[in-house]
Amino acid sequence: MMRRVLIVLVAVLFLAGCSGSPSSTPSVPPTDQPASAPPPASSHELRKARVQAGIADCPASTGDAALDNGLPDITLACLGSDRTVRLAGLRGKPMVVNIWAQWCGPCRVEAPHLAAVAEQAGNDVQFIGIDYADPDPAAAIDFAKDAGWTYPQLQDYQQRVKAPLKIIGIPQTFLVDAKGRIVYRQVRPFSSDTQLRALLRDQLGVKL
Repeated sequence: MMRRVLIVLVAVLFLAGCSGSPSSTPSVPPTDQPASAPPPASSHELRKARVQAGIADCPASTGDAALDNGLPDITLACLGSDRTVRLAGLRGKPMVVNIWAQWCGPCRVEAPHLAAVAEQAGNDVQFIGIDYADPDPAAAIDFAKDAGWTYPQLQDYQQRVKAPLKIIGIPQTFLVDAKGRIVYRQVRPFSSDTQLRALLRDQLGVKL
C-alpha cells in the first residue's frame, strides 16, 4: 500500500513540474480562435500609437480599372487607421511600395535607407509600406516609429498580396509609375540611400 502511495506522489510531482514553465510549454489558443489569428488589439490604441509615431494616414485610392502590369486589385486596411486602400487604385505620382514585417531581420537593415530617401523625396514620390504576415500590429507600429518611417503603412496579415505579387520572401520593394504600372521589383534589402536614389532616377525619372 505504501509503495502505491509513493508512486502516485512521484507522478503528481512530475506532472506539476512539466506544467510549471510557460517558456518550455507552448500555449494553446482557445478552441474558438484559430492558431493563426492575430492577438486582439484596440483600434483606438493603435490609432493613438500611429499618430504619436508620426505615421501619416493612408492616401485615397481611385476606382480606376486595374492594370495587368499594375498593383493587384486588393483592398487592405491601413495600419493604425480606419481607412482602407485599394492597391490598384493608387495613381497620380510615382510610388515606392515596400513589403516588410517587424519580425524580419533584413527589413531592419534597409529601414534607415527607406526613411532617409522618403524624407528627401517629399511629395515627389509616394512611399507606402505593407506590413506583411505580421500578427502584432502594435509591434509593427513600434517598428515603423523606430525606423523613422512617417509615410503610410498598410496591413496584410493574411498575405493577400503573396500570390499576385509573387512574394517569396521579404523585404521586397516595387517601384510604380504615376500611371500605376509596376516598373521594377527589388527582391533584396537596400544596402544604401544611394542605391535607392539611383533606382528612383533610372526607373521612375525622379532625381533627388
